[in-house]
Amino acid sequence: MSLESARQLQARFARGEVSAQEILAAAFERIDAADDRVGAFLTVMRQPAEARAQELDRRRAAGEDCGVLAGVPVAIKDNLCTQEARTTCASRMLADFTPPYDATVVRRLAEAGAVIVGKTNLDEFAMGSSTENSALGRTCNPWDLERVPGGSSGGSAAAVAAGMVPIALGSDTGGSIRQPAALCGVVGLKPTYGAVSRYGLVAFASSLDQVGPLTRSVEDAARVLNVISGPDPQDATSLPQAPVIPDRLEGSVRSLRVGVIAQLDTDGVDPETRAAVRQAADWFASHGASVERISLPAIDHGIAAYYLIATAEASANLARYDGVRYGWRADRPDLLGMYRQTRDQGFGPEVKRRIMLGTYALSAGYYEACYQKGQLVRSRLRQDFQAAFERFDVLLSPTSPQTAFALGEKVDDPLAMYLADVATVAANLVGIPAISLPCGFDSRGLPIGLQLQGPALSEARLLEAALAFEQAHDLAGRVPPVIAGQARA
Repeated sequence: MSLESARQLQARFARGEVSAQEILAAAFERIDAADDRVGAFLTVMRQPAEARAQELDRRRAAGEDCGVLAGVPVAIKDNLCTQEARTTCASRMLADFTPPYDATVVRRLAEAGAVIVGKTNLDEFAMGSSTENSALGRTCNPWDLERVPGGSSGGSAAAVAAGMVPIALGSDTGGSIRQPAALCGVVGLKPTYGAVSRYGLVAFASSLDQVGPLTRSVEDAARVLNVISGPDPQDATSLPQAPVIPDRLEGSVRSLRVGVIAQLDTDGVDPETRAAVRQAADWFASHGASVERISLPAIDHGIAAYYLIATAEASANLARYDGVRYGWRADRPDLLGMYRQTRDQGFGPEVKRRIMLGTYALSAGYYEACYQKGQLVRSRLRQDFQAAFERFDVLLSPTSPQTAFALGEKVDDPLAMYLADVATVAANLVGIPAISLPCGFDSRGLPIGLQLQGPALSEARLLEAALAFEQAHDLAGRVPPVIAGQARA
């Protein structure tokens, strides 16, 4: 059952061919077999998951409708609140924190019959592009255990790629679902801002954060989005309407207008990645889509604007971790010393770096020169995308400028790490949906990701285009060495 989709598992459970307990036992067997090498999970929720599976089996035996994800094992990024397990954000600050409530997306998954099996590793407070900033452990890429899985949702992407679960949830602030999806060879969907509730998502940058699925197939991504999207009275930024996704996607690109982003088709992209993405564009053109290059001038300034806005919002959001209300607290007799030591020892280097950058950008005398200019670029970027979507239905680009890089390769070079998000940050700044799916492999056998972006609430169109490409290429048939039992140590 390691490579079965969520749809297949739910159908077999509904027909009585397999029990929820058998599905769960198989998932735990795969986790036990591979996670000591991959390091995808921070917490495995065995007892709650087993109780949930037993309940689903009883409900099915009683003839009840158990939901569209009934019996399907799901992993949750460890910055989403779960009442039955700790939520650490991979930080010493929250290493022992167990929330008193479930995030809305977690509750909706449970209502659809999903079985939550555990919480996955991430860059601390979702700040990073490699999952190397976690204070609680390292995650490796299942395609090559000496390489990063991407970030910050690296644990979720690795869990899906390694066949431990067919579905995982991640969060995407500047590409943190799509970039690890690309590096691990799975599907990652960042929905329209506000389409999915952020209630129970530990905040990094509130105007950019969005929850979305990582899956092995486009169809599963669509199914999960239908479950978790929709208005939520607990989240004032949630939209009054959800993306309309049909129950069955057709998978057609005929008459689709595709724009290839010129700024992301340059010598700055790895040659093999660039070639694979160009071949994908050619495939769209040969199957009835019109394909043209388009220039989005403001995208060149997207990284700079993103790291001003995101760090400023992080500085404000993380001010709450002071050792007083909840979380880790330094043992100091004086109040000011307690504040200082709590934040100095409770946060890791990357989190402290971003807090300092954000505080600087918001400080008197620099607000207009830094933060305000970042917001002006954001407005210009929004105008560029609006103009582009008057001509095109979908914008095409690589998801990441390169395939998975070696562990430790960029740890000491924050700027190089930040540039890993060059193709993804724009969608967060503008608030539009975007999907990453595999489009090939490089000469080392590492996955290459293709990104499709569309206007707000155009998830159905993106999923249709992605499904058509997926069905034509069958890249999910290739499995990483950790599944085949040949993982490089």
